[in-house]
Amino acid sequence: MTCRAVFHRWLAAAMFGLLSLHPVIASDTLVFAAASLKPALDEIVSQPWAADLPRPTISYAASSQLARQIEHGARADLFISADREWMQHLVEHGRVRAEDRVEVLGNALVLIAPLENVATVRLQRGVDLVSLLGVDGRLAMAEPNTVPAGRYGRAALSWLGVWPQLQTRIVAAENVRAALNFVRRREAPLGIVYRSDAVMEPSLRVVATFPAASHPQIVYPAAVPVDADNAAAGRQWLALLRGPEAAAVFERHGFDVLSEAHEAAMESPPSPPSRPAPPSRLKPSSPQ
Repeated sequence: MTCRAVFHRWLAAAMFGLLSLHPVIASDTLVFAAASLKPALDEIVSQPWAADLPRPTISYAASSQLARQIEHGARADLFISADREWMQHLVEHGRVRAEDRVEVLGNALVLIAPLENVATVRLQRGVDLVSLLGVDGRLAMAEPNTVPAGRYGRAALSWLGVWPQLQTRIVAAENVRAALNFVRRREAPLGIVYRSDAVMEPSLRVVATFPAASHPQIVYPAAVPVDADNAAAGRQWLALLRGPEAAAVFERHGFDVLSEAHEAAMESPPSPPSRPAPPSRLKPSSPQ
């Protein structure tokens, strides 16, 4: 047998092996989830009561980034957004059916600082947050134009009347977990994150909670996209995430678990505010 024949036979065997693996790869469950859900979802997936479901691959990122990927053809089996607006975006682009959306969780918005920072503040209109930042300190938050946590934060600061003073002192992160890491690494003295992000961080403290009236309601809608490769598994995981065992995990991580009565007609999201001046950006010292 010539070397060429041996090579062709080896190549055919290799291709057959790859093709035989394809059904297994195709049956994987892919979940797209807002970055703030990572600690809770990772715990849920590892629980014995979740072992009967196909183990998912979970892609965590800003809801804006995930929604755009789905819009442009990414075939997620379940999408969980950190706000209504990006889910509505997918409805308007035909990637999610309006009737398939369910609102699963709620959250609160908090101001955080390193544990050793004993500053106190009452978040009321006209509050002086600039002095708490010091001479050159930055306020860490998710990107305020597109990322849900950043938009909630910008709305809250605008409601307090301090956005004009603070918008040039912002370090804009790609998602809310990255914003938390700036404060955790002591690269920013203050940060705006979700309550669920702060609950499990022993090196940080919650300085204050933003009034619920200062920003749109924080709601996590979920849906199985119309182009899902494994829609059945996506629906199974959504049902599990709405069950009592998962609810206990979510509550321990600082989320509000929404009742089915709350999930009536979903509101159309408000129009985004006008674009502010670009915030200052601080590069992290090391990846997290």
